[in-house]
Amino acid sequence: QVQLVESGGGLVQAGGSLRLSCAASGRTFSSYGMGWFRQAPGKEREFVAALNWSGSSTYYADSVKGRFTISRDNAKNTLYLQMNSLKPEDTAVYYCAADTRYGGYAQLLRHEYDYWGQGTQVTVSS
Repeated sequence: QVQLVESGGGLVQAGGSLRLSCAASGRTFSSYGMGWFRQAPGKEREFVAALNWSGSSTYYADSVKGRFTISRDNAKNTLYLQMNSLKPEDTAVYYCAADTRYGGYAQLLRHEYDYWGQGTQVTVSS
């Protein structure tokens, strides 16, 4: 069983920055592929970013490429999402997710993740 707890969300003005954190339980965090997704009101949950077990391979949605950075600290069992140049359209609940089944590769699809956090709200005002 893996528990994921996000933090770091909040209200920020357009152009500002936030850093989200996701603390994971378990002794094998370093073997998981990890990702961030987001869900805006009335919309489907969508992929934001993902990375493999070591952090050496990263993937981003086109909408956040160049503005967001995903990273991990395996010694702290923590996943991060640094969000810069935020836009109102980035407003959503952000979820971290863990894939414990597919060998620690970065996964881009929702169904490839088997554990999810409860989410943290990010609101960007114009």
